[in-house]
This record gives sequence, structure tokens and C-alpha cells, in this order.
Amino acid sequence: MGRILTGAALALAVAGALSGAALAQQPTEVRIGVALEPPILDPTAGAAEAIDIVVYQNIFEGLTAIDENGAVQPGLASSWTISDDSLTYTFKLHEGVTFHDGTAFDADDVKFTFERILAADSVNAHKELYTDIAEVSVVDPFTVSFTLSKPVGLFLFNLGRGDAVIVAPESAGNNATTPIGTGPFAFVQWDKGNRVLLERYEPYWGELPALTKASYRFIGDTAAMTSALLAGDIDGTNNFAPDSLAVFEGNPQFKVLVGTTEGETILGTNNRKPPFDNLKVRQAMAHAIDRQAIIDGATYGYGTPIGAPFAPHNAYYTDLTGTYPYDPDAAKALLAEAGYPDGFNATLKLPPLGYARLSGQIIASQFAAVGIKLELINVEFAQWLQDVYTNHDFDLTIISHVEPFDIGNYANPDYYFGYDNPDFQALIKTLNETVDDAKRKELAIEAQTILAKDAVNGYLFELAQTGVWNAKLAGMWQNSPIEGLVLRGIYWVE
Repeated sequence: MGRILTGAALALAVAGALSGAALAQQPTEVRIGVALEPPILDPTAGAAEAIDIVVYQNIFEGLTAIDENGAVQPGLASSWTISDDSLTYTFKLHEGVTFHDGTAFDADDVKFTFERILAADSVNAHKELYTDIAEVSVVDPFTVSFTLSKPVGLFLFNLGRGDAVIVAPESAGNNATTPIGTGPFAFVQWDKGNRVLLERYEPYWGELPALTKASYRFIGDTAAMTSALLAGDIDGTNNFAPDSLAVFEGNPQFKVLVGTTEGETILGTNNRKPPFDNLKVRQAMAHAIDRQAIIDGATYGYGTPIGAPFAPHNAYYTDLTGTYPYDPDAAKALLAEAGYPDGFNATLKLPPLGYARLSGQIIASQFAAVGIKLELINVEFAQWLQDVYTNHDFDLTIISHVEPFDIGNYANPDYYFGYDNPDFQALIKTLNETVDDAKRKELAIEAQTILAKDAVNGYLFELAQTGVWNAKLAGMWQNSPIEGLVLRGIYWVE
């Protein structure tokens, strides 16, 4: 006999079908607007934050992971032990993990990843963070051991950076354009100039995210970003222009999340090039900067003044904003002592970021008041990376350095701003080898003080994270302790 539904059963079946339809209509896709398109999609082969915004903890994962509070959590490593001399770290790896092409993850992939980072032809932007790894040993398929040449206070944290995500030998060579990782989202396609599409990786080893699809859409213009949000073409952005936040504040269709970042915004100075190789010139520029006017004009009051390249929320921060207070007369006097009584001309290359270009206009006016005449040159981000970061072809620039605890960059004389101070380099070496937290703080404060007094760069403000999101989205990070826009916790609510 065929199955017959009674009236009650039919009603329940219809209700169930309608409930299922309602659930099916619950969104599981998010469309995110970002200001910058990444130059590549391999975080182990580029310095641009835009890379990590798309791929960090989404496509790629590390042995450890950095959480929203900046703390180290387990990643592909489920646990670890540290030897008494702090030179040997042994990691137990999760089993059953696969890369998005179906290949299995094991200790050999970890060994390959770090040998690739440390290779002579490595293009890793922060290879220096890992050069104290003396040996990576495969103990068994799911146990790997790192031997260090000396203690490294930030070793576990550095393993959680985008620079150290685990890649496979089968796919590493193509990660710049077709990234393959172990994360909860797999790469689908990259429409250059438009968007990157991701979808949930169903065989993911960990807890599956609520989202099934995500797209990162590249919208460099604030007006276009505003229109896209208001029209519902995108569901949110993690860092919206502060000058337009008023459009969304108080609008029940949106939520505005204001948090902190690791973004120290600087007037980047080419210390290797005259007249900026003259300390008195750099001190004069520092005295010519009115930070509060820049914060009010470029961040609409959301920035926090800084006097050295360190985030104010960091436990090692010390307030050095009074080292060279705003004093145009002192600036003029120092310029005269340096041999520039009438000032000088210079160029200021500005990437396509609202805070940079607004700050540039304000600084140009402030510098003009003491005789320094700036030519503002707007460049696209790829050109900025080529001219400023790679070729060091610049006088001045404005950029936010968003990597956590990146004061060590100042110990690299080949870094783009060309600061070469052997005493500082020795200090950072000691800091990097120090594990005791109290001593690390003491050394970090000393390092900040040296950079402030040397006026290596113009230290302007800490960049705020100002996200604008659909009011029905939840789970976004309010703060940004590390570069990235992590998707795994985002979900839609009624």
C-alpha cells in the first residue's frame, strides 16, 4: 500500500517544508569591500597588508594563530612543549588535515615551509623573523621539532603571522595567483581589478564556519564604497573612511565598529638621502608637525598620537609624544643650524589611502610654514611598493605600518627608510633574544626612546579600525591586532 498522509501529518510536512525554505533563505554569503587589491595572494611572498586581509586564517593557516586580542592560540599545531633552555619547540600536529587540492598535511609540509622561508632565494618579506631557526626536524608524521640558535621571545607569535603560514610543495609555486592552503575557505577565482571569490572548504579539519561563500571586492574610492554599502552591493568593510562614518552612525541598517589596530602611521623619511641624513633636519621636521591637527583633519579625531613606532595599547608602550613638541620656531632654528635657513624642496609620495593623502596635505601646509616646500605625488599602491618600498626612490611618504611588534624593522639598514644605527641594531638583537617579560619591556622602551630622539620618521598617529557592517552580521573582529580579516566567526542573524 502506498504511503498516505493524514491531515495532521500533511500540515506538519508543509510546516517543515516552509521552515526549511526559510532556513534556506538565511544568508550564508558575505560580500566585503576593501580599499586595496592585493598584488599577489601568497602572504609568504609579499609585504602588503592587502594580501593578509584576504587570505590570513581564511585560505592559509599557521602552526599557531593570533586571536582578536593578540594572544597566541593553537593552529595547525594542537599543542607544543618548550625545552628548559628555550631552544627547542616540539609541536604536535592535527591529524586528518588536507590542503584544498586534497593533498594531506603532515610534518613534512611544515619542514618544507620553513626551509622555503629560509632558502637563499626566499622572497619572504620577513625572513629575518625566522633566521634563528637552526633546524626543523620531522619526529614522526604528526610531530615536528624546531631547534633555535638562540632564544626568541616572540617565536610562538611569529609562527602565527601570515609570513609563516604552512604551504605544500605541490602547490607553493602557484600560491601567488591560485593559493592553496588548509584553511576553512578555498580560493575560487580572482577577477583582477574587481574581486576575489572564496567558498567554504567542506572537508575542513576544524569547525566549519557559518559562511559558505565570501567575496572581497576592491573599492578604492570612499564615495563608491559608501554607495555600495547603502545600495546593499556589499555587506560591510573592516576599515571605512572616518570622514564618512556619520552616514552610517545611527542608521539601524548598519553597525559601526570602532576598534584599535597595530597601524603606526608615519611620515616615512629616506634617512639615507640628503638632507634627511642630517639629524637636525629630521628634528626640525618633527618640531614642524602638529599631530593633533593631523589627527583631526585626516582621521576625524579617531587617531591616537604616537611619538615612536609602537601601538599605545601594547604593554611595552611608552609615551614619547613630547620628545619634539610642535614648535615652528624651533624647527626654523634647527633648519638654519643644518645649513637650510631658507628651507628646502622635497617630494612626498602618497599611496591611495585617505588618511595618507589627507595627512599629506596637512603636513605640506605645516612644513611650508617653516620653509620646507613639498611636492605631493599621488601614486597607486603597486607603484608605491615598487618606488618606495622596493627601490627606495622617494624623499618622504606617509603609510601605516600595521604589523605587530615591527620595531625590529629599524634594525635593518636596507629597509626602505634606511636607518643605520649599530647601537640600535645591537639593542634589538638583545631584545629578540630575551624571554623574560620585564626585561623585554625595559629594552622595548629603550628602543622606542632611541628612535624618538633620532626622529627617524615623523611619528603621527595610531590608526583606528572603523568598520561598517550590515546590522544583521555578527562575529567580526572589532580590533585588529594582526593583519587580516578573519571570516571563520562571521555569521548572519535575524
